[in-house]
Amino acid sequence: MSLYEKAKARAEHWLNSTIDDATKEEVKKLLSSPDHKLLTDSFYKDLEFGTGGLRGIMGVGSNCINQYTIGSATQGLSNYLLKSFPNKEINVAIAYDSRNNSKYFAQVAANIFSANGIHVHLFSELRPTPLLSFAIRYLKCDSGIVITASHNPKEYNGYKVYWNQGAQLVPPHDKNVMAEVNAISGFDQIKFNPNPSLIKMVMADVEAQYYQEVMQRIPKKDSIQRQKNISIVYSSLHGAGITMVPQCLNQLGFENILLVDEQKNTDGNFPTVSSPNPEEQSAMKMSVEKAKKSNADLVMATDPDTDRVGIAIKNDKNEFFLLNGNQAFSLMVWFILKNLDEKKNSYIAKTIVTTELIDAIARAFGIECFNTLTGFKYIAELMSELEGKKKFIAAGEESYGYMIGDFVRDKDAVSACAFFAGMAATAKDEGRTLFDWLVQIYTEYGFYKEGLVNIVRTGADGERQIKEMMERFRTKTPEKIAGEKIVRTLDYKLSLEKDINTGKTKPLQFPKSDVLQFYTVSGSKISVRPSGTEPKIKFYVSLKAKLDSKSNFEKVNAELDNKIKTIKAELSS
Repeated sequence: MSLYEKAKARAEHWLNSTIDDATKEEVKKLLSSPDHKLLTDSFYKDLEFGTGGLRGIMGVGSNCINQYTIGSATQGLSNYLLKSFPNKEINVAIAYDSRNNSKYFAQVAANIFSANGIHVHLFSELRPTPLLSFAIRYLKCDSGIVITASHNPKEYNGYKVYWNQGAQLVPPHDKNVMAEVNAISGFDQIKFNPNPSLIKMVMADVEAQYYQEVMQRIPKKDSIQRQKNISIVYSSLHGAGITMVPQCLNQLGFENILLVDEQKNTDGNFPTVSSPNPEEQSAMKMSVEKAKKSNADLVMATDPDTDRVGIAIKNDKNEFFLLNGNQAFSLMVWFILKNLDEKKNSYIAKTIVTTELIDAIARAFGIECFNTLTGFKYIAELMSELEGKKKFIAAGEESYGYMIGDFVRDKDAVSACAFFAGMAATAKDEGRTLFDWLVQIYTEYGFYKEGLVNIVRTGADGERQIKEMMERFRTKTPEKIAGEKIVRTLDYKLSLEKDINTGKTKPLQFPKSDVLQFYTVSGSKISVRPSGTEPKIKFYVSLKAKLDSKSNFEKVNAELDNKIKTIKAELSS
């Protein structure tokens, strides 16, 4: 049976189920359309409830985000909660961002939880994802969800699930919830009729307590007070950040915050950007232009659910440039450790595809640095394992996600914005800049330079191509990359590390994951993994060179840039 035939059979099954009349009409249109691709992409499979929840294009169909796929996920989660906490009053928290239909999907989920006898704490207005993580622990909830597709394009929405420690699902809960969701065989099993008495709105004290936690973790407040008038440009990229980031900066004492007016209105169509992703230069363009016109000191922009932040700073020619996630996190870690009074038994954490400059900085300060698989849920799991044994300081990843302190157990762009603003103020108070600090780090610990190659493959055929690419890299290791011999490989799916020269292997002490890493003779690293949230395969390129003085920065930087371009061309061909 072809994919189209499978999709057609699924669509006809929906048509004969208990879906509403409007959805039935949409399904009929798909079935009668001569464009078979649209029906196939909408129905060729059930939208997979992964270890973090759901994410997909909004629309009618089993492979799309709609009230029925959201309903199945919520009913499955409800069933698991009822089994996990018998004879207990179960509480969940629900938040949502600015995406189209987010508020509606949040209400659908709240209705289903309440219909299952579960108490719901629902945010009455959109709020950043990190506040949901904080609220779960503050309100002593057993679980929580946020309706968001993070930084995906406007067509997407999603459903992130959290457990009682404020972190996204990890084993065994992830697989157990997935099993319950997959066990929903018909929409008649979903309890859509709410019990309004079990739904209450989240009060303002949650947000107030969050701000207090942030304030406690920002060092050098005297420097901030002296430099409270530094000019900071901020954009929420039409997302939830506008509800908290400016307020957080104000509470820290900053008085000169310039909002990008064209992007401050919450709008799920993201009209001023092609994609609301601060990792992309195009998304940062309006913020940087405003900073140039106003001669600002710092630029920050957050994604729709405010768990990632993009940063732009000035170089020594007074020109703005965008920091990548590795550079920003390196600055953050260096600043934190430099000002940390008690380093004993403390640790930081990062993911395996994040720059190894972090490991080098941590070693120099005598701080342990743990590496985890990609995803903050693994960092949060590590924090739970080490709670009461070691003191957590900070964590980050190359994809613009950072976390300071343990009061939130996920990426947190609200506190990160406060922290970067504090860093910029402190540097200025010392007569220096964040760029000066970055170059100093490179000269002391090594010039690490990273690049990212994304190859997008959409739809059913794209999913197949991505799997084939991963298998090709797995079964036939390239001999060289950019003329450099590969000497070591790490396969996290097979849990195997191999020395190419000797042929010797040893096990990797990580959970299994579809990730490959290749190390060259010079110590450069290329990591390959399919994205867990988008239809793309990612190649992370990491190079290292020596920088002996600030005067040689541009020369060495250009050399590394050229090498990264060569590697990108090879990987994309």
